Amino acid sequence: MSYSRRSRSSRSRSPYGRHSRSVSRSLSRSKSRSRSRSNDSTDVENPGNNLYVTGLSPRITKKELEKHFSSEGEVIDVHLVADPWTRESRGFGFVTMATLQDADRCVKYLNRSVLEGRVITVEKQGGCV
Repeated sequence: MSYSRRSRSSRSRSPYGRHSRSVSRSLSRSKSRSRSRSNDSTDVENPGNNLYVTGLSPRITKKELEKHFSSEGEVIDVHLVADPWTRESRGFGFVTMATLQDADRCVKYLNRSVLEGRVITVEKQGGCV
């Protein structure tokens, strides 16, 4: 009698039975694979002027970061990443420059520079060279 109760409850949990976990994992894997295959189309969308900046002080503001990067060209956008719960800085962000040449100058001259007493690293987003 206890066996039949267990089988009823296990059937009601998932329409796939005991293989539901492997099905959901394979679906998520296929989605990530399809994203990685479409990298050719994302290269067109990302012209290389997006920069990934790490090593930032938690006290840094968007204005200060924009000022630091504007020494090498026109800054289009600055995004500092913060923890959604505590609102504290996570120590990295993204800077979008106006042109590819401006972005290249930032990588060349601002990588390993000191900002707010910390050494920051500047690289092109997505690891493109």
